[in-house]
Amino acid sequence: MQKIIKGREIVTDNWHLLPKETTFEEIPNTDNVIIPVALWLEHGHALTTRDGRLGVWLDSDEEPESIADSLEHFQVIAINFPAFTDGRGFSYARLLRERFGYKGEIRAIGDVLQDQLYFMQRCGFDAYVIRADRDPEAALAGLNDFTVTYQTGADQPQPLFRRRLA
Repeated sequence: MQKIIKGREIVTDNWHLLPKETTFEEIPNTDNVIIPVALWLEHGHALTTRDGRLGVWLDSDEEPESIADSLEHFQVIAINFPAFTDGRGFSYARLLRERFGYKGEIRAIGDVLQDQLYFMQRCGFDAYVIRADRDPEAALAGLNDFTVTYQTGADQPQPLFRRRLA
């Protein structure tokens, strides 16, 4: 099983990320699976009766509004970064946390690099699947790039001046 960064430590991933080509019949009943959003939109009701835990993943062109009414069914929402230059996933994480109130795990998948982790954390991500050609141990240091934040974020709702007044 692969290693991921979750909760500021490296852990063994116990979820199976299913590819877009997966059909409903191929989804195992007892495994913890992260399915493409299209499968959820087509077979959502049937998927809630599975024995295993359920997650969903959004590609960069699939907006979180499509699953906003179903968030209670997902223990994990993964957001795919097809290229490190595609920043839509940052906005999706903030929307899930701040507008839709999602409290579960938000996982970054795809072209995820060390330089992005700190900013992903600020937007609401709490788990990261680092690109296969990179070292997760080295990437973990990216969460500590900065010690003080001035602006608000999903991880710090008050700006610095308000924290200093308190």
